[in-house]
Amino acid sequence: MAYSAGDAILDDEYNEFVNSSSDPFGYNHFAGPGSTIYGLNQSTISTVSAGDTIAASHWNSLFTGMDNIANHLNRSITSSSVSAGDTIAIRSALISDLANLAGDVAAGGVNVTALDTTAVGSSTSASTYNTSATIERSVTFANNNTMRAFFNGGGKIRVDPSCVTGIDGDKDTVFNDLTVTAIGNLDIAAHATTRSGSGETLTTNGLGNGFHDLGTGYTVLIKLTSDNSGYTSNTVEIWAKLDAAPATATVVTIKMVSTDADNDDTYTSPNTSGVPANPNEAPIMTMALIEVYPTNGQGLSANIQSASNAEVSNSAS
Repeated sequence: MAYSAGDAILDDEYNEFVNSSSDPFGYNHFAGPGSTIYGLNQSTISTVSAGDTIAASHWNSLFTGMDNIANHLNRSITSSSVSAGDTIAIRSALISDLANLAGDVAAGGVNVTALDTTAVGSSTSASTYNTSATIERSVTFANNNTMRAFFNGGGKIRVDPSCVTGIDGDKDTVFNDLTVTAIGNLDIAAHATTRSGSGETLTTNGLGNGFHDLGTGYTVLIKLTSDNSGYTSNTVEIWAKLDAAPATATVVTIKMVSTDADNDDTYTSPNTSGVPANPNEAPIMTMALIEVYPTNGQGLSANIQSASNAEVSNSAS
């Protein structure tokens, strides 16, 4: 772009600010439907025809759109509106403002605070188990543009694992420690996954993977192994996959596998008072999914949310 102080503002320069799909990116590329790691699925701005005069209304369409995106992203910019009849002065920071907004979208809206939560399904294993329990749930978006915008706008799919206690005191403790205490909330964001919990042994660390890193085969996000004495072969592992490459995906599927590889002594009747009849049995597991979605509270035209969710599989043995 030759855009600089003292020059006339040309129609093709304005169109670059609006519609460029190469670096430096235009507004429509990062704020509209977008592609790859860009896009918030907002309404696009029209370009002008060759030879058109760039009017205040054109600038205001661009500046208003930029202000709305900046508000959502919590990014300070210097662009400002103009009035009919004003001299259309060069905005010296316009190019850097566009670049900063594009960068924030590509990073997944890490500074976004206009977020809310809603449940998107929960599954509980049908029985206790002695070997393993597997739960899979999917979250589906209306189209790939909405799914990409969800994560680019700061959205996350939160995995909230837990177990139903009251089966075997020791194994209840083991799996409660692995899920509620050590994993806590597992938040899958655009480019990384975080856990709110701590502790246990981090056997596989896939937390550097987010939505844009997933493929159609399962990626391990986290595998924790119990550090409780006598139960150091028991694990909880959480995976995620998409139905297509991130650019075209509409479905994310989450899988939790809880493995009980350690045995307890099995007591026979008559039991000692307060001792479980089958202490080898591991507890019923639960995997709840929560949508942390971008809201319209700070600039977006509407909330960005999923369309549906479903249980994919549920087994215990």
